[in-house]
Amino acid sequence: MWTMTPPSEQHLSPLQSRVAREIVAIVRREDKQAGEHLAESLLAEQVGTSRSPVQAALRHLVAHGVLQQDPNRGYFLARDAKDWGVVAEQFSSQPDDPLYLAIAEARQTGQLPDEINEAELMRRFNVARSTLRKVLTRISEEGWVEPKVGHGWSFQNMIESPEAYEESYLFRQAIEPTGILSPSFHADPAELKQLQQEQKLIVESGFERMTPIELFEANSRFHEIVASWSNNRFIVQSVKRVNQLRRLVEYRQASRRAPRQGQAQEHLQILDAIAKQDFVTAAALMRGHLDGARRAKVHGKNVFE
Repeated sequence: MWTMTPPSEQHLSPLQSRVAREIVAIVRREDKQAGEHLAESLLAEQVGTSRSPVQAALRHLVAHGVLQQDPNRGYFLARDAKDWGVVAEQFSSQPDDPLYLAIAEARQTGQLPDEINEAELMRRFNVARSTLRKVLTRISEEGWVEPKVGHGWSFQNMIESPEAYEESYLFRQAIEPTGILSPSFHADPAELKQLQQEQKLIVESGFERMTPIELFEANSRFHEIVASWSNNRFIVQSVKRVNQLRRLVEYRQASRRAPRQGQAQEHLQILDAIAKQDFVTAAALMRGHLDGARRAKVHGKNVFE
């Protein structure tokens, strides 16, 4: 017997909101159909969290009418993925923890000094110390702030200018093709097939109906998975770190950028070369792909204007 929670929206924590957004993205990029089952354990593994926030996110999506819950069998899609656009737009309008984004925005626009103490941050953002510390801990793990000896925090380099943005692409041009050419490179067949399906979906229709943030996350997912196939921990960590710093820039101006079908087409060409084990071609395509993106984003339009 199908059941639904009341339509009134429950309050979600920043973590639960992120998990809900990622579940929506999974459903849409895999083009799931009404009636398909969503397994809590699998979602927790895909999102990289425990089952508790997954359960809260699923209940929230039930309230939105895109999922149905069977008390005995779990959660099932009430609508095809193509009809999840309104929900996707809602989560894209607030793509991350508001405090996290506010600190990033203030830092990128020069409103925060290189060094600052918690009391100043609490006054500026009107938050409790416990809330602030959770966000600062996350930012510290991402590498753009460090605790000072004694007290206070010191901000590190970010992608806060066109020059830094270009440097990030030049760095990626150096390491991502190298990962493909490394002796330890090995593509996981299941992941390769999934990436090909996702990028094909974007080429065929996703570039028009996916939100800019969903497209950015699909792009990041492609690059991070290909980097993971290098089996080189430093390459993987570097790509993830740069993607996180890029995310802070992209989220600020994603809505101003036209969708790029060609980007997914280039991803498919790289994946096809990898599938054929033509790694020299795949590396050359990756280098050209990143160089083209660098020129389009840095020189074609000032992403910081």
